[in-house]
Amino acid sequence: MMRRQILPSLLLSGLSLSLAAAVAAEPQSVPQPASGAMAAAPAAATVATPVAIQLSLSKREISLVRDGKVVNRWPVVIGAPETPTPTGSFQVTTKVVNPVYASTTTGKVKGVGALGYRWIGFHKQGRNDFGIHGTPWPWWVDARAAVSHGCVRMRNEHVDKLFSAVEIGTPVIIKP
Repeated sequence: MMRRQILPSLLLSGLSLSLAAAVAAEPQSVPQPASGAMAAAPAAATVATPVAIQLSLSKREISLVRDGKVVNRWPVVIGAPETPTPTGSFQVTTKVVNPVYASTTTGKVKGVGALGYRWIGFHKQGRNDFGIHGTPWPWWVDARAAVSHGCVRMRNEHVDKLFSAVEIGTPVIIKP
């Protein structure tokens, strides 16, 4: 199955996310949207095997489910009380390798690594995009903290495994 998504910019919880690289099975040319706009993700792809991402906010644990069975679980950081992670049913809309972001208030680029090395986007609300991504602060993940701006942070080695297991269109179920 071909994976495609090229996003020139993406706003993330008050931060502008510019992409250094995007996942693509084959080279392609995509027109650039207007500055600050988000490129449309391709239509939801059919996932070959029934795979889903399930997140329990109360347990602060994310699970990869295949054919109705949990095949892996990992600890996560979730949104702080004032900037909570949204609940509900979503789907993977973007997958990005080496995401880079810049502050929307200062314009300062934070560089590769601030979001880890993988981004799995699942929801957009106003100017904010919510995703599952890595972190350079693994101790927050180990503590299962609630400190993010609504995104779900994972250890880089864990999000890499999740990233490899899901496709655009994979269901993301987030429960309180």
